[in-house]
Amino acid sequence: MTERIYNFSAGPAALPLPVLEQAQQDLISLGDTGIGVLEHSHRSKAFLAVYEQAEGLCREIASVPDNYKVLFLQGGASTQFFMIPMNLLSKDQTADYLVTGSWSKKAVKEAKLFGNVNIACNSEDKNFSYIPSEVALSEQPAYVHFTSNNTIYGTEFASEPEVPAGVPLVCDASSDIFSRPIDISKYGIVYAGAQKNLGPSGMAVVIIRDDLIEQGPTDIPTMMQYRTHSEAGSMFNTPPTFGIYVLGRVLQWLKDQGGLAAMGQKNQAKAGKLYDYLDQSQLFKPTAAKQDRSLMNVTFVTGDADLDAKFIAQATAAGLDGLKGHRSVGGMRASIYNAFPEAGIDKLLSMMNEFEQEHAS
Repeated sequence: MTERIYNFSAGPAALPLPVLEQAQQDLISLGDTGIGVLEHSHRSKAFLAVYEQAEGLCREIASVPDNYKVLFLQGGASTQFFMIPMNLLSKDQTADYLVTGSWSKKAVKEAKLFGNVNIACNSEDKNFSYIPSEVALSEQPAYVHFTSNNTIYGTEFASEPEVPAGVPLVCDASSDIFSRPIDISKYGIVYAGAQKNLGPSGMAVVIIRDDLIEQGPTDIPTMMQYRTHSEAGSMFNTPPTFGIYVLGRVLQWLKDQGGLAAMGQKNQAKAGKLYDYLDQSQLFKPTAAKQDRSLMNVTFVTGDADLDAKFIAQATAAGLDGLKGHRSVGGMRASIYNAFPEAGIDKLLSMMNEFEQEHAS
């Protein structure tokens, strides 16, 4: 087998090696069934056990209350950008959006198709390098939406924004879901694309409160109604079976690591090493405001685009892949989700130190 290298990709991203090794076996035969996981009917006893384990682990790890459903839907998080307002926002209502990056901007665009949107805060004035401290909510919003971690710009909410009593808080948690403890009861909906912390691309996990499912209209397409998927246990149509399988294996791995509290501590330690180096470096500089730095996506630059490119090329050659920053920020981006090993951080720091000694003036 080709030697595995360190994958800093923003997504699809690194998965736990034990999960990949188990999947490798189960692709041929899921347990002793003689049929691979990709081949099983979603109605089969074997796959229903996979589904029930995935949902059960999701509920257990995040302490999901009984009055919430866990849905496994197709289309990634981007489909939720329009599915949420389609179900929760009417033409005469206003939804509040906290705009802290490109993905929240895209969510706003979709919401405007269904009702009014109030931009409660916006950090675009400084290229989304910070989380605004001032939030101006409208008088009676249908819901308040925010993106908890901004993959491109390397910022992250330290805690969820406060909303008026009775107003649902909706969170796109695609790039930091289950990276630390979360109190689901504070939210109306938490949703996430799977391809960063949960599994393969193409699937979204949606944790939604029962009353929000029921308040959705019935005159929208059947597949766009949350009640459709809730009533059918995410199996109204053929679900993303392999995505659900991998999700279940990742959640088991996460449980084995000690759960969300332990994972939060590990992520703090991993990111802390990298930020500590950046704070004392004479060459590499972080791009996100210190108080708003992401534990999942660490963005940094040298200030010289040619030097950035040289470092990225050397890093790639040394087995550190995916470090090129998004074009909106430039420089480098180290995406260090749950499954990314601390040894990869250590190797990156060693290379950064050598590069700095060679190039710092």
